[in-house]
Amino acid sequence: MTAALPALPFLHAQKDGAVLVDVHVMPNAARTQIQGLHDGALRVRLHAPPVDGKANLALQAWLAETLGVPKSAVELLRGATARRKQLRVAATYAGQARWQALLPAPE
Repeated sequence: MTAALPALPFLHAQKDGAVLVDVHVMPNAARTQIQGLHDGALRVRLHAPPVDGKANLALQAWLAETLGVPKSAVELLRGATARRKQLRVAATYAGQARWQALLPAPE
């Protein structure tokens, strides 16, 4: 149930009800925050360093907290060592996630 899913270029509803989120990460920022859009992906400034997977774990935790879903509902699919990543929000929680929280602030 992804009826509340906004029509944003970085969100992709799947047939099984899960949602894929395309993210462009900028590590080592002063704080974690949404920066806007970058090439069809959500640009996120991430406080964590890109060392030993810390940035990936921080991104998953941040996305889960922002959407109001458990950390276990967010899985990294692609981009473990790249700035461009794709995460999957499990179908069980996609219907109740706060997708509006991912809207970039107007510039």
